Amino acid sequence: MIIDTHCHLDKEDYENLEEIINNMKDNIIIASGVDLRSSLNVIKLCNKYDHVYGTIGYHPTELDEYTDENLKIIEDNLSNPKIVGIGEIGLDYHYGKEDKDLQIEVFKKQLEMARKYKLPAVIHSRDAAQDTLEILKDYKDLKIDMHCFSYSKEIANELIKMGVKIGIGGVLTFKNSLKLKEIVNEIDLSNILLETDSPYLAPTPYRGQKNQPLYVKYVAEEISKIKNISIEEVEKITTFNAVSQFDLKIKK
Repeated sequence: MIIDTHCHLDKEDYENLEEIINNMKDNIIIASGVDLRSSLNVIKLCNKYDHVYGTIGYHPTELDEYTDENLKIIEDNLSNPKIVGIGEIGLDYHYGKEDKDLQIEVFKKQLEMARKYKLPAVIHSRDAAQDTLEILKDYKDLKIDMHCFSYSKEIANELIKMGVKIGIGGVLTFKNSLKLKEIVNEIDLSNILLETDSPYLAPTPYRGQKNQPLYVKYVAEEISKIKNISIEEVEKITTFNAVSQFDLKIKK
């Protein structure tokens, strides 16, 4: 079994969404919401497919239509047993810091929700390393997944010391991702979660095309090459990591 711990499954992105999901039927998908609409879609998919679980929340670049009322609707759905985390949440300063205060406010509100409901948090952090680190230092009691990790080896080690899991996706397979390959080589496999971030960031040999959860196997293959271990061992350990991180109640 292999687990894609982070992807987005919107009908707008896939004409053949049911086929895409069923391609992973013997494995596990964790779909992620980025706002109220997509979070409610995640809930529908979780209720429809046994092998789909979800995380729901507000992404830092999706705050134009954010309201406390919408966040309350998300909170009211956290009791669904197929919802296994808060996310995708975090900070993104790539396009500027004009809404920095709002991003931080909404980020902290959702971390508090994760604490209240004893759920893991899936973090998006782009060009915001120091603020993200400083905030997470107050939430060391939470299980944290640093999705689509893109920072330095030093930051990776600092996060790992805090108990944070490092999300690794298709970027690892790119020839120019030398820094990320070095990080994966050096950190213990027990700290890694596999992901695709579908429909984005498709791995080699599908780079530039639309990504899908099934392609998580190419991430596992690349890790096996980097660490010189079998693909089976990569799948076994990262699946254990994901089941533990998200407390998955997998149906046999």
